Amino acid sequence: MYNVGLAGLTYWSPNVNIFRDPRWGRGQETPGEDPTLTSKYGAAYVRGLQQTDDGNKDKLKVAACCKHYTAYDVDNWKGIQRYNFNAVVTQQDLDDTFQPPFKSCVLEGNVASVMCSYNKVNGKPTCGDPDLLARIIRGEWKLNGYIVTDCDSLEVIFNSQHYTKTPEEAAALGLNSGVDLNCGSWLSNYTQGAFNQKLVNESVIDRAISNNFATLMRLGFFDGNPRNHIYGNLGPKDVCTPENQELARQAARQGIVLLKNTAGSLPLIPTAIKSLAVIGPNANVTKTMIGNYEGTPCKYTTPLHGLTASVATIYKPGCADVSCSSAQIDDAKQIASTADAVVLIMGSDQSIERESLDRINITLPGQQSVLVAEVAKVAKGPVILVIMSGGGMDVQFAVDNPKITSILWVGFPGEAGGAALADVIFGYYNPSGRLPMTWYPQSYVDVVPMTVMNMRPDPATNYPGRTYRFYTGPTVFTFGHGLSYSQFNHHLDKAPKFVSIPLEAKHTCRLTKCKSIDAVEQRCSNLRFDIHLTVKNVGNISGSHTVLLFTSPPSAHNAPKKHLLGFEKVHLTPQGERVVKFNVDVCKHLSVHDGLGNRKVALGPHVLHIGDLKHFLTVRI
Repeated sequence: MYNVGLAGLTYWSPNVNIFRDPRWGRGQETPGEDPTLTSKYGAAYVRGLQQTDDGNKDKLKVAACCKHYTAYDVDNWKGIQRYNFNAVVTQQDLDDTFQPPFKSCVLEGNVASVMCSYNKVNGKPTCGDPDLLARIIRGEWKLNGYIVTDCDSLEVIFNSQHYTKTPEEAAALGLNSGVDLNCGSWLSNYTQGAFNQKLVNESVIDRAISNNFATLMRLGFFDGNPRNHIYGNLGPKDVCTPENQELARQAARQGIVLLKNTAGSLPLIPTAIKSLAVIGPNANVTKTMIGNYEGTPCKYTTPLHGLTASVATIYKPGCADVSCSSAQIDDAKQIASTADAVVLIMGSDQSIERESLDRINITLPGQQSVLVAEVAKVAKGPVILVIMSGGGMDVQFAVDNPKITSILWVGFPGEAGGAALADVIFGYYNPSGRLPMTWYPQSYVDVVPMTVMNMRPDPATNYPGRTYRFYTGPTVFTFGHGLSYSQFNHHLDKAPKFVSIPLEAKHTCRLTKCKSIDAVEQRCSNLRFDIHLTVKNVGNISGSHTVLLFTSPPSAHNAPKKHLLGFEKVHLTPQGERVVKFNVDVCKHLSVHDGLGNRKVALGPHVLHIGDLKHFLTVRI
């Protein structure tokens, strides 16, 4: 796309903010609510964009950017805007929830850029905080690249936040804090004035320019004729290849999560379905499927088209659009009552949740739930509810309704989403997706303000906490939930019952009883152990299975009640089995952050979870 003038070579992606609140309109852009998952995803995404095929680590294929740094996840909720929102965050939450993905992007992904966000964190604009930018990103993590503002962030500091008295002060604040590049015209308009007023030194400007030009150099901008570049002859012919279109379908298949499946429901047998009723405002959509920050699709396969390719269908939208202010229930019931099976494709689109628009409610919009319930009443065969959305929905009514036999979440599945959905519904593909975020009941958002950043619960105020790591209330579906058409069993083959941390002879914890030990470098080097697990497919269908390894640490330091340690995906034929191995670094994987943000290894019993399997491990000195 760059070679034909349709794109640049710096991409402000991925978004690695934690999906902390189900109402956030941009949650659809992120990997989910878990710091471990988001960290691994971010680093892998960055490597995929940046690494060149010639193996030269100094070069960049495309310059990636991890955004939005940091604690950014309120866009526009009940009139509270991201431009002037002050995220009040404890040091503990900052270090164990919000910062890890960015740290991983830099240290493990070697990302070329980090973007600071619009909001303030604890009273300071992130793009004007030298502690967050110069000290941490550039100093501690040693970013090899540039720090960029979100678009017009410096203008926001001056005009929306009134944090500086003059435009020149805002420009100087950004540059002196570590900003190298400004999306917008602020630095080009006001840097000269800031320099003339001695608000910024020439050496600071030199630093910013050097970091920007170094990135251009790594991208090959000064290497002569672009046609001689390793990627110089790529063009439109290389985009919509059959392989790439199949990859879009495969990605969509892997992303589909089977949330509920009553015996005898999915997969449907195409030869047994003489007529399939397809109902819902998202049943025949195209652009909705590709979400936001979208590319140009090669072609669309809508859900209706995908399903129609296998069986005869009858279609009624049921609602004029996803807002579904009034539902055409009678039309939908008429076709549902005669069909062999019903597929209802509901959910949201960018008019409900997007950048600059957070949700107030997390129920299905408008009359959608009424439409679903009424159709289910008259259906004579299986009723499959498909939810196309970025964030989770309170669909407890459908979970509890025995007439709704299956529920699928497809996210915003991309150009081949309809084909992928049909592959799952008709059993051509065995679903293996897992939820990357908790699905809460509506009661959660009725009582928890979106603006409260605390991750940990507070019993004194009945605040229930956030995400599966801390949340203490009821859920519709939990993080990591996802069913298959097969059943997979786990057997623990190898794991220690005790791990000892060596301490120097005069360490205070040898004299007094300690709850935890500092996770410091000299104590932690090579302190590792292996976990071996046999996974067996005891079903009749081949399928993939993701092994999620969680740990529950002792209760010291207000630790998470449970957190993801690692994950591994395996593909198994019927009755096939495989050994999955995890290498656990005690001080990295079993440590938690204390109230000051220091890493501590809690002493005492840790519980390792894999599915229903639990293993007790005692960490001692």
